[in-house]
Amino acid sequence: MSATAQLIDPDKITVRDDTVIIDCRFSLADTGEGAALYQAGHIPGAHYLDLEQDMSSPVEKHGGRHPLPEANEFVAVLAKLGVGPTTRVIAYDDSRLAYAARLWWMMKSLGFRPPSLLNGGYQSWLQIGGVPETDTSVPAEYVGEEGVELLAKFGGVCDIQELRAAQGTGGTVVDSREVKRYQGLEEPIDPVAGHIPGAINRPWQGVSDSMGRFLAEEAQRQHWGDALKADQLLVYCGSGVTACVNLFSLSRLGRDDAILYSGSWSDWCSHL
Repeated sequence: MSATAQLIDPDKITVRDDTVIIDCRFSLADTGEGAALYQAGHIPGAHYLDLEQDMSSPVEKHGGRHPLPEANEFVAVLAKLGVGPTTRVIAYDDSRLAYAARLWWMMKSLGFRPPSLLNGGYQSWLQIGGVPETDTSVPAEYVGEEGVELLAKFGGVCDIQELRAAQGTGGTVVDSREVKRYQGLEEPIDPVAGHIPGAINRPWQGVSDSMGRFLAEEAQRQHWGDALKADQLLVYCGSGVTACVNLFSLSRLGRDDAILYSGSWSDWCSHL
């Protein structure tokens, strides 16, 4: 398994001085739910990052529903949680790793030590007897580490022009959304139904069970099939969030070179 895509089981989580735990719970249906759940109870020592407030920039005409923030702004957000380039981080959510994987991808693509994701999420921790806390104390801010540099912008990402160019040279485009959305049979969020012409479908839920526990390696390989052999993989979803679960899976299978189309379908259809 790739060193950049690590899972941690709930019974292995301990509060350590060298570790920052980040709660990434969020709901697209109720954007304040994640923060409210965190306030009501979370893994001891955990701090909260919000998908839209901390891991995205404001929505514009193009760029999708969850545009990436400026790299320096995101680095500053992490610093306020005590996170620097080499900090050991554990991230979790309760949505089959959808939002924790977004944090994983963002940190990895800037050159941070990638966080480990809690296998099975918050519910798996509760099921082994985890006792939540409600303390929301702010940690000491990270102040820098000599000789360690981060990338000035997110790597491993493309926009719509770069995606089209890659398609023209044989790149394989992967749609990570549910089958019905890929097929255009329903579209509950974006104004246009369908998928990017030529894209194949690999739903992001296909790499974990219903509780968000990652499947064994062989099951993940079956999920990807011949796509693993593609020279270039470009992955998208609705807005560049759940695609990161597929990217996490690909990384575990040795495909750290897969690229995120960050604007995803919500950006693509804004150009139609």
